[in-house]
Amino acid sequence: QVQLVESGGGLVQPGGALRLSCAASGSIFSINDMGWFRQAPGKERELVAALATGGSTNYADSVKGRFTISRDNAKNTVYLQMNSLKPEDTAVYYCNVRQRLGWSASWGQGTQVTVSS
Repeated sequence: QVQLVESGGGLVQPGGALRLSCAASGSIFSINDMGWFRQAPGKERELVAALATGGSTNYADSVKGRFTISRDNAKNTVYLQMNSLKPEDTAVYYCNVRQRLGWSASWGQGTQVTVSS
């Protein structure tokens, strides 16, 4: 089983920035992608950003140009730099890893991001 521990969330004003971190451990064999998802109240969980081992990235249209995903392969850690935050970015943010069988079925506790004045 994969263990995922997210951190770095908080309360920030519109236009502000936050940096999220996530460490993966446990049944880690060969990670293809590392990614960030988010779930706002009353909405389904959505993919925010993903970064493949080879370096290719995939961002949700709503965060392009504002969020940047990066990773430290040696530490199985993924980061999400979030700039120019908007109230609609408010959500619980989760990370996940994709290995041979797909994204991990187990999720961490997530980290709350609240953008409000």
